[in-house]
Amino acid sequence: MTESKPAPRSSSEFVGSLARGLSVIQAFGHDAPKMTLSEVAERTGLNRAAARRFLLTLCELGFARTDGKLFELTPKVLTLGYAYLSSLDIWQAAGPYLQEVTDALNESCSASVLDGTSVVYVARSAAPHRIMSVSLQLGSRLPAHATGMGQVLLAGLDDACLDAYLAEATLEPFTRRTLTDAAKLRERLAVVREHGYALVDQELEEGLRSIAVPVRDGSGRVLAALNASSHAARVTKPTMLRTFLPVLQEVSGKITAHLVP
Repeated sequence: MTESKPAPRSSSEFVGSLARGLSVIQAFGHDAPKMTLSEVAERTGLNRAAARRFLLTLCELGFARTDGKLFELTPKVLTLGYAYLSSLDIWQAAGPYLQEVTDALNESCSASVLDGTSVVYVARSAAPHRIMSVSLQLGSRLPAHATGMGQVLLAGLDDACLDAYLAEATLEPFTRRTLTDAAKLRERLAVVREHGYALVDQELEEGLRSIAVPVRDGSGRVLAALNASSHAARVTKPTMLRTFLPVLQEVSGKITAHLVP
């Protein structure tokens, strides 16, 4: 099959309105998490009327919100990246890597990406035994704040996206250990970011202990998370750090190497 080439900007197939709408989304960032209409127009080169139409359309679709003066993106913009990540062939090729973890630890290993306020499973190697009350499979969704993979993925967000996530998420308690306070979750994520892993002890389900690490692209950006879980009565936290963590880090590095051309 012949690879199709992008339509040149002078082509009749080039949709200028789509390009301008995307430029509005891309105008937001770490240095500008919230902007007025005038600021968006200035950063995109659009006139105020056009910028206003695009912003209000994004608000109507749920990709942005406004208090009447300032506009900001919502976590729904993360679904755009999820659509790309979940379609990558890497997740089909990741099976043997995840199986390495299962073979080494005799525990299930999963990979997930962030979609809104949830993690979505995109690859999985299951151990013979099951430790969760629910059966996990590709496409399964779990709350980001209460899972190791979720905390790794949230720690990889920039400040603006993390602010948007916290404004959108309901930090539901699943056990008495679940972090339900936004300030405490921020503190946890800062530690996860510093250490490069998240160890979650019975925050999603009693008896479930897991450890997760980021999967990065060639530039160091967090693309996904990789985890291994076990029953708390069988594997202690020190054992997870001593045994599970090095295995996950090694396999994460192999996946990153596979991603880099």
